[in-house]
Amino acid sequence: MTEINKIAFMQGNEAVAHGAIAAGCRFYGGYPITPSTEVAEVMAYELPKVGGRFIQMEDEIAGMATVIGAAIAGAKTITATSGPGFSLKQENIGLAYIAEVPVVIVDVMRGGPSTGLPTKASQQDVMQARWGTHGDCRPIAYVPSSVQECYDLTIEAFNMAERFRQPVFVMSDQIVGHMREKVTLYKPEHLIERTKPSVPPEEYKAFLADPKTLIPEMAAFGDGYRWHVTGLTHDDAGFPTNDPKTIEKKILRLMSKIDRCRDEIVKFETESMENAKVVVLAYGCVARCALRAVRDAREAGMKVGFFRPKTIWPFPDKELEAMIGQGITILVPEMNCGQMVHEVERAVHGKAKVVSQVLVNGELYKPSDIFARIKEVC
Repeated sequence: MTEINKIAFMQGNEAVAHGAIAAGCRFYGGYPITPSTEVAEVMAYELPKVGGRFIQMEDEIAGMATVIGAAIAGAKTITATSGPGFSLKQENIGLAYIAEVPVVIVDVMRGGPSTGLPTKASQQDVMQARWGTHGDCRPIAYVPSSVQECYDLTIEAFNMAERFRQPVFVMSDQIVGHMREKVTLYKPEHLIERTKPSVPPEEYKAFLADPKTLIPEMAAFGDGYRWHVTGLTHDDAGFPTNDPKTIEKKILRLMSKIDRCRDEIVKFETESMENAKVVVLAYGCVARCALRAVRDAREAGMKVGFFRPKTIWPFPDKELEAMIGQGITILVPEMNCGQMVHEVERAVHGKAKVVSQVLVNGELYKPSDIFARIKEVC
């Protein structure tokens, strides 16, 4: 049984911080930026109580560097940011991918480009989570729609970061991050810890992967093991290489370690899909409005279903396709100019008509906005 510590009333950003600590996070490095700052504020207050460390750096680039360094030293680490800061972190996120360093990055999305709308919500960073850093990698990105999920999915993000030795994203937004709801704070039943070396220091190779999991064992700096960390493509010992076979082996392994476990990572929920002629696919804060609209449409006699990805990366493409028949229309309301709608089109392979609904004025959809669009496409 899960041990319930307490029931609280708090913001989504606060729940992220408490979820991180429950997951065993003991280091936060970052730089304050609206609308994510409450994550840093809570971590600054709570981490010292559990023997953790908080550091505010001069910018987002340095903040990302600190969590990589602390993770290499053995800590579970987190940083939180919003749109412009997420952009600044991307180079070091790439370093974490190739050096296989487990870190959790929270992006509380706001409107852009550039400074954009610091105090308004958007979903304009979902493709940045997928393609923001250069090179091939397989991101894992969760999208909470409630304060409870901010807690739950942050814990899950830490488990996946430690399991797969790579960055993992929690893609919140200004609405979810700042709203307050009841949340159950609990002690997780199962926490995944990185696999420690099973060989003596003189035999250790930091990137020699287990053939079954494709994940290397990870020593902490200071534990008596020496290993080389570089952003260059490297061999099993961590040293740069120009050997084509070694390069290909490394990059394909970074992809395969996620691909082979894709079904275990993907999370989604549905409602009223069994006889739906129209399916509303929504995520994050928009999903709450969309679900209300779907229920209203069902009460009005329309055959409408609901599909909500909890992971946008990997996207639940094959699960969506399996539920979609010929002649169905999929409505995708988003707070961007239509980013995830292209993934939906790719997923259904032409079996369904896909309709985009966009909103980029900084305000949240009303359920009536989505309900009106449902009536148009029915």
